[in-house]
Amino acid sequence: MSAPPLNMKILSKWRNYCRFLLLLLIPIMTFVSTIQIAEAHAYSASFTTLQLTNSETKMTYEIDEVSVIELAGGDVNKNGMLEPEEFEAIKDKIVSILKENTSLKIDGQQQDWTKINEISLNRKGDETQLRIVVLFPAITTSQSITFTDNLYSNDKTANYVDLLKVNYGSQNSTAALSGSNRSWSMILSENDYGANNAGDKNGTPMQDGQANKSAESHSASGWLSFMKLGINHILEGYDHILFLLSLLIARQSFKQIATVITAFTIAHSLTLTLTVLGIINIPPSIVEPAIAISICYVALENIFRKKVSYRWVLTFLFGLIHGMGFADILTEMHIPKSELAIDLASFNIGIEIIQLLIVVLLLPLLTLLHRSKYSRKAIITISSIAFLLGGFWLIERLLS
Repeated sequence: MSAPPLNMKILSKWRNYCRFLLLLLIPIMTFVSTIQIAEAHAYSASFTTLQLTNSETKMTYEIDEVSVIELAGGDVNKNGMLEPEEFEAIKDKIVSILKENTSLKIDGQQQDWTKINEISLNRKGDETQLRIVVLFPAITTSQSITFTDNLYSNDKTANYVDLLKVNYGSQNSTAALSGSNRSWSMILSENDYGANNAGDKNGTPMQDGQANKSAESHSASGWLSFMKLGINHILEGYDHILFLLSLLIARQSFKQIATVITAFTIAHSLTLTLTVLGIINIPPSIVEPAIAISICYVALENIFRKKVSYRWVLTFLFGLIHGMGFADILTEMHIPKSELAIDLASFNIGIEIIQLLIVVLLLPLLTLLHRSKYSRKAIITISSIAFLLGGFWLIERLLS
C-alpha cells in the first residue's frame, strides 16, 4: 500500500492541531473570564497637582470617568459614560468617596474639604476625567505637608496609580503613588517659595543642613516611587510577560537568549523614552493591538519552527512597540523637565529588574524542559495557549 501524499499528511497534521487548539480554547476562555486576565493594561489612573503658594494650597485631583462609574455608579443608561444629569445625581457621592480615601495634612493636622472650588467632567475626545479643585490653607516654612491616596487600597485586583505633581515657588516635584506606596510628604525650607515667603511671621527658617536633608529625602522618595511603578506596571502587564515567555521558551543557546533580552531592552527603552518625551506619539488604538499581534506571531513561530534563528531582530522590532505600551502610564503626567530624567530612568529600571528576575527564574526551568523527551510538545502547548490569549486580546482591543 502506497504512502499518503505529502499534502495529505500536512492537512492531517493541521486538522489535528486545530482540534488541539479547540480543546485548549474552552478552559482558557473560562480562565480569562473568571480572573479577568485579559485586562492587561486595566490601569485606573488619577492625576493630582498640589500648587503651594504663600496664600493657599491648591489641590487639583483628576480621575478617569470609568473609575468614577466603578466607584459611585450612576451610569443609568449603561452607555459607559455619565450624562450631565447622571453626573449631577452622583456628584455628592463621588466627592464623599474621594474625601474618605484621600487626605492632605499640614504639620500632621488633617485638612477638611471646606472650599471646593470646582467639580466637573472634562471631556477630551474619548477620554473624560472628573476634575475637582480644593483649596486649603497655605503652609509656612518648616511646616510639613503630607498627601495620601488610599483609593482602591482594599481592592487587590485593582491597578491604581496616582501620579502626583507638586509645584512650589520655582520648583516642582513628582511622585507615583501606587501599591503599598500611597503617601508623599515634604518639609518646606525658607527658600522653597523664594522671596515671596521670606518675611512670613509664622514660619521658622530651617537650618541649611535640614533643608538639604529634606530635599535629598524627597528626591529619593520620588525616584523610588517611579521604580516601584515600573515594577508594578510589568508585573500587572500580563501581555508583556507572556511575550517574554514566548520569546524564551523556544530552544535556544544562552548566547541567543542574552542577545534576545538585550535587543528587547534596548528597543523598549528607546521608544519608552521617545514617547514620554513626546517625540513620537502612536495612539494606544494602534499600539495595544500590535502588542497582541507580537504575542501571536512569536507563538506561531515557536509552533511551526523547531529551531529559531536571528530572533533578536524580530524581538527588537516588537520591542519598539512594547516600549510605547510601557509609556502609557507616564505620558499623561507631563513630568517637569527637571524631574524627567530621573523619573524615566527609575521607571525603566523597575521594568528591567522584573524582566531580569523572570529570565533568571526561567532559565533553569527551560534547561530542564529542553532535556526532556516531552520538550517539543510542551513548547507547542504553551505557545498555543499564548497564541489564543494573544488572539483574544487582539479581538478585544480592536473592538474596544
